[in-house]
Amino acid sequence: METKEKKAPAPTQEVKKDSWEYKDRHYYLTNGKEPLTYTIPSRHTQKYSLTWFDPSVGYEREMRYATNQKSIFVDEQIGPATLKHIVFEDGVLHVPKNKRTLQEFLAKHPHNGVIFKELDRQVEAVDELEFLELEVDAINIARQMDIDQIEAILRVEKGSSVTELSSKELKRDILLFAKKNPALFINLSQDENVVLRNFAIVARETGIINLSDDQRTFKWASNGRKLMTVPFDENPYSAMAAWFKTDEGLEVYKSIEKKLK
Repeated sequence: METKEKKAPAPTQEVKKDSWEYKDRHYYLTNGKEPLTYTIPSRHTQKYSLTWFDPSVGYEREMRYATNQKSIFVDEQIGPATLKHIVFEDGVLHVPKNKRTLQEFLAKHPHNGVIFKELDRQVEAVDELEFLELEVDAINIARQMDIDQIEAILRVEKGSSVTELSSKELKRDILLFAKKNPALFINLSQDENVVLRNFAIVARETGIINLSDDQRTFKWASNGRKLMTVPFDENPYSAMAAWFKTDEGLEVYKSIEKKLK
């Protein structure tokens, strides 16, 4: 008696889970400009290549945004396509959660991350928190600075006009500077050359040393003896700040320091 062979069960096809997050999304132009209107390409042309490499099939697929299609890929679109311009107004574009096709199109658009970006409020919050923490650190450093260091840092921003400010005005302005640009402020506060440059400038402004008209030579104002020659193409005060760290420069620094007291 013949026995029937049992057929192996047909393999079940794995159903891919839809991981798309339905939410309103907001996009902005990355160049910092806010033109009245700005249109990005919405279909593939010779001028604007709109393709996306699909790893599941191993080749690039042509994209096209059509309001009457469920897919952003031309090879999946059926029938006539109703095309629509994608326009940023005042530098922003708001896409509600029910316009999934447009959101998917923007996610794969080659200009994404170059000309425009999606606003991620969580990332924005992290960036804002980091800036606020940096701001607090900068203000705390500024509050503990002595007047000479404050003047040195503010001279980078304001130039020689800092010599006309009172101590209270200097303390006020350094706090405002630390609040406005904490990263730059902290960088300058850790740069010892900033203080040394300011020291050299003060020495010249008070008539202790002179700088030649061609800005190449520093001399004692009292006797005209040469102190140092500025290397070609260097800022004279930056060069002197570096020179103050040498054995010869350190002796001159100590001498100037006594004269300034």
